[in-house]
Amino acid sequence: MLDLLAIAIGIALLFSGGELLVRNASALARVWGLSPMVVGLTIVAFGTSSPELAASLTAALQGSPQIAVGNVVGSNTANIALVLALVALVRPPSATASFLRREVPIMVGAAALLVVLLVGGVVGRAEGALLLLLLATFVLVLLRGGEEKAEVREEFALAYGRPSRRSTWTAVLLVALGLALLVGGANVLVLGATSLARGFGLPEIVIGLTLVAVGTSLPELATSLIAAAKRQPDIALGNIVGSNIFNVLGILGTTAIVRPLRIPFEAVALDLWVMLGLSVLLVPFLVSGLRLGRREGTVLLALYVVYVAYLYLR
Repeated sequence: MLDLLAIAIGIALLFSGGELLVRNASALARVWGLSPMVVGLTIVAFGTSSPELAASLTAALQGSPQIAVGNVVGSNTANIALVLALVALVRPPSATASFLRREVPIMVGAAALLVVLLVGGVVGRAEGALLLLLLATFVLVLLRGGEEKAEVREEFALAYGRPSRRSTWTAVLLVALGLALLVGGANVLVLGATSLARGFGLPEIVIGLTLVAVGTSLPELATSLIAAAKRQPDIALGNIVGSNIFNVLGILGTTAIVRPLRIPFEAVALDLWVMLGLSVLLVPFLVSGLRLGRREGTVLLALYVVYVAYLYLR
């Protein structure tokens, strides 16, 4: 019971810290002259993954690489089969933005690269540096992308173009507070998760793939559902795709540089194939502009429930 309470407190702190970080970092970016689209595609999409970064980094430093890797793989799976499924049930999205046609193949490539890296059982500092280099390249490609449709620019302007009412120093202090909450929440969450796994005899990888992954994906869930409710499908989809890219390239890259990750491929093989398969499944919807309807959302959600149930039953 105490372990579940610690997990709940950790998730609440991570969610609060992530919200403070994203909102105030976005405000600072607008003060510094960045466009609403740049803010939405980078700071917001990556910032909603800050709980995953804090949790994976903390887990690796505390000697729980399976939770660190499981958190990233499970978050990417949850972003597609849970978050996107719920978005489709609330308001079926149809991709119109050209940036999604650039991002989706990169998301699939990042997922495939993760499978290749983990076949050897180790993601070392060299591999971590490679992932961060690829992330930097991706950001440059994103920022130098071609002209976007007027309706897509309008979506981002409405969401992120409003001037901040806070002073610059207030925003900086709130960013610092958000980071402190992330660090504290990650420590509480990882301690509770590892203790729960040991108490019930569950592999840490299962806890990482489910409880930790879903908990750290709450900012993506909140941001995407709000965007869907406001009829901003490109923001909802861009947030999910951008977060999945950052999870692999940014979070695992940073974590591996700080503490190389050693995990048997057999422990995560099925989960990696599920993540990669779901990523490939999105291609026809997000590249060709097909509508992701409620029927498809229901199927995705059902697949996620079956997958989670299998993890615990096996």
